[in-house]
Order: sequence, then structure tokens, then C-alpha cells
Amino acid sequence: MKPVQLKKRPSSKTARLVAALAMSSLGLITTAHAQSAAFTLSSPDLASGSFDNKFILNGFGCTGGNVSPALEWRNVPAGTKSLSLQIHDPDAPTGSGFWHWGVYNMPPTTTGLPQGAGNSPATLPAPAYGGNTDFQDTGATGVNGNYGGPCPPAGDKPHRYVFTLYALAVDDVQKAGGIPKTGTAALYSFVLNKGIGANLLGKASFTATYGR
Repeated sequence: MKPVQLKKRPSSKTARLVAALAMSSLGLITTAHAQSAAFTLSSPDLASGSFDNKFILNGFGCTGGNVSPALEWRNVPAGTKSLSLQIHDPDAPTGSGFWHWGVYNMPPTTTGLPQGAGNSPATLPAPAYGGNTDFQDTGATGVNGNYGGPCPPAGDKPHRYVFTLYALAVDDVQKAGGIPKTGTAALYSFVLNKGIGANLLGKASFTATYGR
């Protein structure tokens, strides 16, 4: 009769090492998943990182088409109830930059804006509306609230145009911030970045440049 051979149990040290390796692998998988699900904003029309003439302002010495570029976004944070977009030129020689476009209260189900969406209030996804920009009452954008393309001073180094999309846990940023619908883009920016506190769930941005 053969003696029964008992399997040797792993030492506690070995068991701890195996568990640590398993947790490490799980952590790597979780991190990779989180990175793949990042909230992002981009534009197929600005993939080169600069603006074609089609998207440049038609006014103030510029002769572009003033068409708003198409925008796309992915992985909107869970719990988002509305989305807001702003475009700002921090290099404008004003002391405070220059605001080119603002769109507020876009539905959380939207995944982008088609080319030209910023050229008429009727083309924005309801109940979204275009806010005031620094082109207010100039007529350069058609009506207040429309997109206004780049037109930096001739001879300046290329300006940066920062597109930022905000994911919010409120349906109406104007009401949540206690500000008038006709408030300035800077006032809206304060509300979006600070005023609504934890109701800002995330933001995504990219920068394109233009000079002449």
C-alpha cells in the first residue's frame, strides 16, 4: 500500500505575494479602463491644430467664412444633466482675453455639434442657447450669441483659442448660478468653474491656434 502524499500548502509569504500580484493586475486593468473612458472634446475641422479660412471671422479686417467648426465629445460623466461650451482667446490684447462663443444648457445626450451649428440659434439642440460674447452688438456674428471666429491683430504671434466643454449636474446653469441669461461670458465662466461647486462633474478641452 502506497503512502498518501499530502500536497504542500504554500507559505503565508507566498500567498501574500500571489494576492499582491493579483491586486496589482486588477489595479492596472482598472487604471487602463479609466484612461480609456476619459471625457474628451475634439474637432474634425481643427485636426491640424489651426483654423482654415472657412472658420475665420468675416469682419474687423478679416475675410473668413465665419462658420463654426464641428465638435465631438465622448464619455460624458455619469450624472450629467447639461453641457456648456465656451471658446476663449487668452492672448487677445485686452487684459482679459476675448470670448468667441458660448453655448449653454445642451442636453446630456448630445455627442457633438455639426459644422455651422453656431451660426443660428435655430441650429442649436433645444433647449440650448448661445450666450453673449465679446462681439456683442457689433453685428460681426449676425446676432448676439452666434459663433465669432478668430481675427487676431495682424503681426501678432498666433493666438490660442481654447475650447472647453463643461459637464454639469444641473439642468439650467443660468438658474443654478443665479445670473441673467444675458450675462457676459466671463460671468458664465465663473459660474461654470467655481460658482456651482460640486455640480461641475468634469470638463474637457483642446486648443487651436491662428495668426495673420
